[in-house]
Amino acid sequence: MEAEVSRGVATGEKPAPRRTIWRNIAVFLAVMGPGIITANVDNDAGGITTYSLAGAQYGNKLLWTLIPITLALVVVQEICARMGVVTGKGLADLIRENYGVKVTFWVMVSLLIADIGNTIAEFSGVAASLEIFGVPAWVSVPIAAAAVWLLVVKGTYRVVEKIFLVASAFYVAYVISGVLAHPPWGEVLRATVTPTFEANPGYVAMLIGVVGTTIAPWMQFYLQSAVVEKGVKVDQYPHSRLDVIVGCIVTDVVAFFIIAACSATIHKAGIRIETAKDAALALRPLAGHYAAALFAFGLFNASLFAASILPLATSYYVCEGFGWESGVDKKYGEAKQFYWLYSGIIALGGLVVLVPRLPLISIMLVSQIVNGILLPFILVFMLLLVNKEKLMGRWRNGPVFNAIAWGTTVVMIALTLYLVVAGVRDLVG
Repeated sequence: MEAEVSRGVATGEKPAPRRTIWRNIAVFLAVMGPGIITANVDNDAGGITTYSLAGAQYGNKLLWTLIPITLALVVVQEICARMGVVTGKGLADLIRENYGVKVTFWVMVSLLIADIGNTIAEFSGVAASLEIFGVPAWVSVPIAAAAVWLLVVKGTYRVVEKIFLVASAFYVAYVISGVLAHPPWGEVLRATVTPTFEANPGYVAMLIGVVGTTIAPWMQFYLQSAVVEKGVKVDQYPHSRLDVIVGCIVTDVVAFFIIAACSATIHKAGIRIETAKDAALALRPLAGHYAAALFAFGLFNASLFAASILPLATSYYVCEGFGWESGVDKKYGEAKQFYWLYSGIIALGGLVVLVPRLPLISIMLVSQIVNGILLPFILVFMLLLVNKEKLMGRWRNGPVFNAIAWGTTVVMIALTLYLVVAGVRDLVG
């Protein structure tokens, strides 16, 4: 088919419309993966907990944020995918090459600490979801840790990606659960298009958490590394961009249904929850057994999915940042640091969850807020890099993308500063 298309171009003939359509579908299926997987895994245990708490505590008041968040997420993810395709290098690689090892070291340390917290949250989600079905944590967590370790260490990139894509499809459980909760759709839609804001630390912290869990720093590193490892070429980029856009829209549709479901049931009933497990259990008498079971199953799928991706993303960007070999298709002898780091994060995350009386919900929420605080710094590096003419050439950002990305950065800095000032004021007071 490619030979026929090339021959047509050489002779000035236009390919037949039907042939072009099928060729585009084939190319999209070939490059599909990094965008959809990265965006969907963002709805992890910490994210589901954050959305559940947002709906349970504030009702529909935070639904409006999902529209600008989706727009910002598309722009940010597109920038990373484009840099990966054009440069053939990961984001950590580009930061080290352009800004030096010292800057890279501190960026990597900060992200590593945040991602360890995120990984603990994922295994906590595995434990919490299966406890609803009667499986104790000391059984579920070791089995889950061993499964995700074997998947990446023994698998190839192509096999791992296919399994991740299948896991992405199961997020439909949250859409069904949200429908079964029977939210008042008129109120929900009005809240979605009507911005509201409350000038109190709790609301602002939750707002930062929602943004931080939807546009997480690790995502940018993983997406760019995945695009590079997949070997997407510049002429395939339009299809890769579609992969990113579809993933971003789907992930925020899932977030929408989680918030709407918890608002219509838990918030309306005035029930206080602290975890996503609490949300699933609270849904049972309010929205029915099937809604609760689907919510719990979605939590398990999301937690196990993210427990595979987050340590993988961390291993990618730390190894890239320090110039070490990385990649799922690399053998152990070729990328020892990559596999040791991946194994260590999984082991630590699983063991911490099994510590009795550990405040796991605090770790979850703090990790999401830390993501929100770190995000502006990562966005600044990305925007400086994508606008370098020597690096990106004609693939540099346009004015619209720059305006949205810089606007997201400024808003996140302003919200973070407000939260810090409010926290200091409360301590002094």
